[in-house]
This record gives sequence, structure tokens and C-alpha cells, in this order.
Amino acid sequence: MNNTVKLLKKLTGAVAVSGAEENIVDLLKEILAPYGEVYSDSLNNVYCTFGEGYHFLLDAHLDEIGLIVTDITQDGFLKVSKCGGIDSRMLLGYEVSVWGRREINGVISTLPPHLQKADDDKKVPDINEIRIDTGLSCDVLKEIVSPGDRVTFKRNFTPLLGSQISSSCLDDRAGIAAILMSLDELKKLPCRITVLFSSQEELGTRGAKIGPYSKKIDEAIAVDVSFAYTPNCKKSECGAIGKGAMIGFSPILDKSISHTFVSVAEKYNIPYQREIMSASTGTNADVISLSEGGIKTALISIPEKYMHQPVEVADTVDIESVSRLICAYIRERAGETNA
Repeated sequence: MNNTVKLLKKLTGAVAVSGAEENIVDLLKEILAPYGEVYSDSLNNVYCTFGEGYHFLLDAHLDEIGLIVTDITQDGFLKVSKCGGIDSRMLLGYEVSVWGRREINGVISTLPPHLQKADDDKKVPDINEIRIDTGLSCDVLKEIVSPGDRVTFKRNFTPLLGSQISSSCLDDRAGIAAILMSLDELKKLPCRITVLFSSQEELGTRGAKIGPYSKKIDEAIAVDVSFAYTPNCKKSECGAIGKGAMIGFSPILDKSISHTFVSVAEKYNIPYQREIMSASTGTNADVISLSEGGIKTALISIPEKYMHQPVEVADTVDIESVSRLICAYIRERAGETNA
């Protein structure tokens, strides 16, 4: 578990708001370098390919939700817009980092309860009403920040009791961690592996739409986070945190691969749970399966609480079970294809 926590802390510390992912691109290329041919493309997708034979694609997205600066007001406040699925309910009063020529700390301004009007506490703020207060004047701000610069939630990596972790952007650094933790084992197997850490998923799975092209992929496995049960959620629509990998079943996913994942998990005593989706999955699996002439695609998810919030929570037990399941499945399939 300690190695998993260290890896997650390193991955979540890299700033990578959709469309401005350069920091994590550099970090991932460095981590992947010992495993195979590593490169990135014009969309900031990161690839690593090694081995020969039946070809598996492993995907997880590297970008995170955030804000983009749209204007600097004369009284020294920043106007912003959304990059990805920001929940406006939790913005007011939150600490942020503004990534201009250097990092600037800020807070999202809010009226204290004493000055609010009737029912103000029941309103969800429109993004056009949001202002960031850095404490700097307009002139000083303009020397450091420009429209187009990104804003992230303040980094707060917090180990909780047991094996749970709280941090922003565990969606989908947890998925990246699971894949990275599998590579030492996969490197030994008689097959070809392409790792795709894809960009701009939070803007509509953009990186994954182009990532598989011209790679001659035989099967793909997308790794993402999914909903873990919390109060006020329907248990039937959620996984349970700490209970293992969530194996996806959906009309757009390859049925035989999903069932094989279940068989492999049971064979090797890997904790798992089924996730049933009636239509699309809302992940990169949707677009990977449609790439080129179609690719048989599976989805494994990590149960996560408080998705798209600054305090996302995941369990290292689940991340490790996803990694183990990937290794066991590909080991079995590589054996079959080379029989």
C-alpha cells in the first residue's frame, strides 16, 4: 500500500487541466521510459509500446477538471469559465491555485451569511458570477496572469484512516496508477502492449478518439473511476469502496471480455464487483470501441466517492485489485493466443 500511496501522491501533484496537460505529460514520459518506446502527440496523449504479438491497448485519461481565466477586472478579481464538469455548488469560498507565469494562491469570493439576501443560500452560482480573489491589484495580476491561464483546486493530498485516500484529480490518476503498477508484470508476457494515457477526456473523450488509430489493436481495456456509494445515492447504481475492481457490463462493451474478467477474478481470488450500464459508459471506452474498424473494448473502474470534487476519495485496495486483474487477464489471454 505504501508504494501505491507514494505513486498517487506524485501523480495527483502534477497539474493537468484539460488542454494544458504538459506537466503530467513530462512526468509520465519519464516514468514510462524504462518500459518501451515512449512518445506524445499534438493533443498531449502519451504512449508507451513494448512487446510483440497479440496487441492490447491500456487506456486511462491524464487530464483533470479545472477553470480557465477569462478576464481580469479593474478591481483585481479574476473571471473564469469551466474546463470540464465543474460542480458550481462547491465553488464558493474554495481555495484555488492560479497557474500563470508562476503559481498564485487564491480564494473564490463569497458573501458571508450576514450579507446574503433571502434564499441566497439556496442558489447555485452561475459561472459568470464567480470571481477569484488573489489579494493582488489589477496591475500586478496582469504581470503574472493572462486570460487563458488555468486554475485548479488547491492540492490537498490526505491519507484517511485505513487504505483510503482523499485528493483532487484521483479521476483519473487512480486509473493511471493501476496501469503503471501492472507494467513490470506485463513486460514479461508474450504479447504487445500499448499504454495510452489520453488527454482531454473531461472535454469529451477527445484524446481517446485519435489514440488507437494506426496501432492495429486487437483488444482495449479502459480504466477509469466510477461511483462509490455515499449517503443519498442509490446502492443499485453504485459500487462499494474497498470491495475491488468494478467490471463493466454494457451494450457497447465486449460481452465475452467482461465475462472473462469475472472468471479470471474468481480464479485468482481478486476482489471484484459488477457495474451494469444500460447504454454508453461515459468513458473513453465508448470512443475506443468505435475506432477504425471497431475494437473489442472492456472497462474496469475504480470506485470513487465525491467525483469531480476537490475531495475525491478512493481506496488503494481497489486500485491494486484493478492492477492485479489487468495482469491476470492479459496473462491468460496471452497464453491462449500463443497456444
